[in-house]
Amino acid sequence: GGCWHRCCPGRNNACWALSTRWARCYCDSYCERTGDCCEDYHAACRRAAVGCAVGPWGPWSGCSSPCGVGSKARSRQVTIPPRHGGEPCPDLKQRRGCLGEHPTCGTAK
Repeated sequence: GGCWHRCCPGRNNACWALSTRWARCYCDSYCERTGDCCEDYHAACRRAAVGCAVGPWGPWSGCSSPCGVGSKARSRQVTIPPRHGGEPCPDLKQRRGCLGEHPTCGTAK
């Protein structure tokens, strides 16, 4: 048994092996929270774990509505994707409200 070639990200109940005590142990990254990792989990899986890395936020877009309530958005890119059960990526997009104040708004009929 053991975790070699069985390392899984997240909570994956299919990613298990038999422990030295002939009981089920897990090779997914969730096993650290539940305390049921296989004895070789850290050596086999966590050593090679790479967490997600993202770049800086881009600029906010213009308001989606030239007059009145709308929204703005911005995004960022993944620079290093997560591997081997590393930390997942954070949000890549953000949205916030805005109020369009184009000069022609007050003169529109």
